[in-house]
Amino acid sequence: MIELRKPYLLFIGDVAKVHSAKTAFGIRDWARDACLGQYRLTDSAVDIGLPDLDPRSAAASGAGSLVIGVAPVGGQIPAGWHAALIEAAHAGLDIVSGMHSLLADIAPLREAAEASGVRLVDVRVPPPDIPIATGRKRTGRRLLTVGTDCALGKKYTALALADALRRSGADVSFRATGQTGIIIAGSGIPMDAVVSDFIAGAAEALSPDAAADHWDVIEGQGAIYHPAFAGVTHGLIHGSQPDVIILCHEPGRDHFHSFPDFPVRSLRAVADACLDAARVTNASARLAAVSLNTSHLDDAACARALECASAELGVPAFDPLRTSMDDALASILGRADG
Repeated sequence: MIELRKPYLLFIGDVAKVHSAKTAFGIRDWARDACLGQYRLTDSAVDIGLPDLDPRSAAASGAGSLVIGVAPVGGQIPAGWHAALIEAAHAGLDIVSGMHSLLADIAPLREAAEASGVRLVDVRVPPPDIPIATGRKRTGRRLLTVGTDCALGKKYTALALADALRRSGADVSFRATGQTGIIIAGSGIPMDAVVSDFIAGAAEALSPDAAADHWDVIEGQGAIYHPAFAGVTHGLIHGSQPDVIILCHEPGRDHFHSFPDFPVRSLRAVADACLDAARVTNASARLAAVSLNTSHLDDAACARALECASAELGVPAFDPLRTSMDDALASILGRADG
């Protein structure tokens, strides 16, 4: 279990692309009470709508941790951020990162943390001794979000469905598989940092045997046809053994993000591929619903997109942030019951 000191000061740095700040937006949206402010190095950096604070002001207001809320391509911590992170450590804040590069590998930051008695917390470091997968069918019920691409709503969909199931009276756990989800949930396994042979085993460990009526809602990663990140998707699907999958998509996205030469496959193609992979370890896996990210569409276009997606796949379609999920919940519960 990861124990983080709250509230958070979310570090935006000098990142100007909204897409690169999805960690900060996710923490703000799903752990708002834990967010004290944002720390931007330039006026042109992404503004996530929190008060602008520097580390000393945030610490004086009670902040416990500075959380790096942005993720540049490659997951490395730029040298231009070092001075700001060191400043935060000297101010008495723990530094929390979900980047691939490790905080402790920055010698001046490590020394500042030691001198100030604060922690450097890397949430993208997987636990040791992850076993290989067994494929053994586990008790309990499991829902996994999958997607036609990365960064289009798998985490938001899983969080929203976990909340909706909980409100309906179900016994449910959100199982985080990425750095943002881990910070929100307080526990999880960073799947994209696990050695490939052990991803399915990590997914089994993340969602162990449970009571027959308990739901594990598992955050998806990658995309099954992605030219770079399909590996984590396959391992996560096999190890999760989902009873139901929810397919996530952004209407209008015609190529993979940052991979313009690789077109996004159709909803039907992706759903069929994910179901084929899921049935390796759970022959009863079913598609229960499709979740659309319609944030760029007006109400009429949103309604048309939902109608088209539902018709194409023969399951309910919803947007977790703007439409009802009642039909999707009924489908999830009904399909899990067979």
